[in-house]
Amino acid sequence: MHAWQLKEAKSRFSELVELSLKEGPQLVTRHGQEAVVILSAKDYRQLIGKTPVLMDCLLNAPRGEELEIERPKDGIRHLVL
Repeated sequence: MHAWQLKEAKSRFSELVELSLKEGPQLVTRHGQEAVVILSAKDYRQLIGKTPVLMDCLLNAPRGEELEIERPKDGIRHLVL
């Protein structure tokens, strides 16, 4: 696990996030003391033992604009097979 000083972590935050995704958790220190660990959401879910359930993801997904669908008023098409 790579250790970052807080000042360095702030200035290179994008790099810190990329490394946490590619290489694993990253340690951030403040005043020479361990402060926090930055880890990917996947690693966090594994750590707390909670993986998302598809139904929960769908029910909590952001809602878009309501679709207004107009059906053609023509009759049913006859197909020759």
